[in-house]
Amino acid sequence: MVVEICANSVRSCIEAERGGAVRVELCAAIPEGGTTPSWGEMVVARRAISIDMNVIIRPRAGDFLYSDLEFEAMVADIDAARRAGVNGVVFGCLTAEGDVDIERNRELMAAAEGLSVTFHRAFDVCREPMIALEQIIALGFDRILTSGQEPNAMEGAGLIARLVEQAGDRIIIMPGCGINEGNIAEIKLITGAREFHFSAREPLAGGMIYRNERVSMGGAVVVDEFVRDVTSARRVSSTIVASGRH
Repeated sequence: MVVEICANSVRSCIEAERGGAVRVELCAAIPEGGTTPSWGEMVVARRAISIDMNVIIRPRAGDFLYSDLEFEAMVADIDAARRAGVNGVVFGCLTAEGDVDIERNRELMAAAEGLSVTFHRAFDVCREPMIALEQIIALGFDRILTSGQEPNAMEGAGLIARLVEQAGDRIIIMPGCGINEGNIAEIKLITGAREFHFSAREPLAGGMIYRNERVSMGGAVVVDEFVRDVTSARRVSSTIVASGRH
């Protein structure tokens, strides 16, 4: 079984490796579904860990229909990720009709030549998943990250199992979203998947002594500015143990 940790920082990457993960997917803005991390974050994370590191290539939150300028930024970000020394990139483009955008994904695949490539959870909002699976295989992707087109992988386990069966050895189907110590063994049993994606995060209090709690950096979206969620090596390890991979 292969464990990939969705890491939101260099610290999370380090904790993922300590906990027994074999790969991280480094992202910024995880509450928004993940966006491309900064150049500095990629470089420092690559220096800090020895396990494989993939990065998400997503210029903004929201849907997966990108403008020409956004697409240009994605190509540039793939080049930056390569120069930072990553092992792989994670992306996905859809058409306005909810289908896999063959041409744009093909261009990104060419830009990512030589890197491992994952089609991310854009898959979960495409309209014909079994057709999309075949198109993604034909494009040459290495894996698909999916919650089975449901809010989490436990609820989507039925579709994930069908995808695993149809994919065979042609592509890796990697369940992700909401996987934890309490459900990974069941998801593994139902789906037959061999790679799993989860975050294993815990709240970590910041070091600020003076705190102005009246102000939120998100404007109308009020969050606790003095606590952040960080991957925990303990939770990574305990989830691996709970899966049955001792």
